Amino acid sequence: MTHPVVDALRAAIGRAAVLVDGDIDERFLLDVLGNRGEAPLAVVRPASTDEVSKTLAICNDLGVAVVPQGGRTGLVRATLPQRGEVVLAMERMNRIEHIDVDAGTAIVQAGVVLQALHDALEPHGLAFPLDLGGRGSCTIGGNISTNAGGNRVIRYGMARDQVLGLEAVLADGTVLDGLKPFIKNNTGIDLKHLFIGSEGVLGVVTRLALRLIPRPAAASVAFCGLSDFAAVRALLRHLRARLSGDLTAFEVLWKDYYTRYLTLHQGAVPMPDAHEFYVLVESSTGDDEASQARFEQALHDAIDEGIVADAVVAKSGVESNTLWTMRDMALEVGMTLGSHCGFDVSLRIADMDAFANELADAARKLHPDSRVLVYGHAGDGNLHVAFSRPPDMQQTFEDINAVVYGLVARLGGSTSAEHGIGMSRRAWLGHTRTPAEIEAMRAIKRTLDPRNTLNPDRIFARRD
Repeated sequence: MTHPVVDALRAAIGRAAVLVDGDIDERFLLDVLGNRGEAPLAVVRPASTDEVSKTLAICNDLGVAVVPQGGRTGLVRATLPQRGEVVLAMERMNRIEHIDVDAGTAIVQAGVVLQALHDALEPHGLAFPLDLGGRGSCTIGGNISTNAGGNRVIRYGMARDQVLGLEAVLADGTVLDGLKPFIKNNTGIDLKHLFIGSEGVLGVVTRLALRLIPRPAAASVAFCGLSDFAAVRALLRHLRARLSGDLTAFEVLWKDYYTRYLTLHQGAVPMPDAHEFYVLVESSTGDDEASQARFEQALHDAIDEGIVADAVVAKSGVESNTLWTMRDMALEVGMTLGSHCGFDVSLRIADMDAFANELADAARKLHPDSRVLVYGHAGDGNLHVAFSRPPDMQQTFEDINAVVYGLVARLGGSTSAEHGIGMSRRAWLGHTRTPAEIEAMRAIKRTLDPRNTLNPDRIFARRD
């Protein structure tokens, strides 16, 4: 005997789109870190907005919670199912519906994989500026639900800045058609911003109007070795002044990250492991020769001024990709610590060195063998941290969270820069948001989802 919600879903959208029991593939239970959720009541794979609407209306009417899933690359346990929930897997809604070359816009479904969009835009001389390590499996809908950042925020901004309009379905099945591909649209409250970064707790984004950019003709990439964090800050100021709006990425690796990367790396080493800090820099323009010359001159001057100790400039696309691999392998580098907690935080750039040093001291006090890896998008104030927990360490992961987030709060930072809250960081929301802000968020949730159907326990505990 099947559950009434399963019968209703199969009647509404077809038996093949509703998976139960042994037909549910293991991938729907896992995230990219290997965390495993509980067995869901069903997995629904809609192929249209209408099917999403019907699914949500049925689940809302019958009091069954729904957890939306994209590429399952999130790191905060926001898409792992809990027992009795229905998984709404958006993987079949993966069409790039329209590319408007004149306007520089694209209409896409939420299940489009980020890399697939990049590839589709290339023949048109266009690009979607959002880029991150999980580009081969993350979906646009997931990127928008977490307001993803990635490698090029310093120039192009967060995912929010790339969205012109969107279509979303509320918990009761109501479709909000805000799919307007206009840069200027001052017609009342801009509802799309409610759904961007809200991790699926207010509605399910189904289609998006995205803002595109002309594909840069040149991408100059370099890897620099520096003696201390003061030099890192000086290099950022130097490059911003010399390259202006062409500076696309400024990624900082603390020494221990690079040391551990080299243990995984097979092939030629970019430079000896002889520096305290390493910076991966990218500049993009439309003029190949002139931009490369300006980029190399800026680095040469930084060396002459004593800011940079050593630098390697990529001479081809292959070499650029090789340098970027160091940053894209962050998950693998973190795994060299063994059991560990991952964090992504925002801080003032001036506080980053103190944060890293205090965190390393705190780790050693908790356990002499505990280590901290620090790296990230320092140019836009975002650091990632991997904090190890040796097998005989007495403190729990929650104890480690308290140490890290306590330090972030003391420095006036944010406990989540780009990965969201989910279930992993729900308890620490108050370290960044005031009680009044959290109550305002809850009020919006109660208004749009009064029965708490969508992603309960993510961001807010179910009892709230």
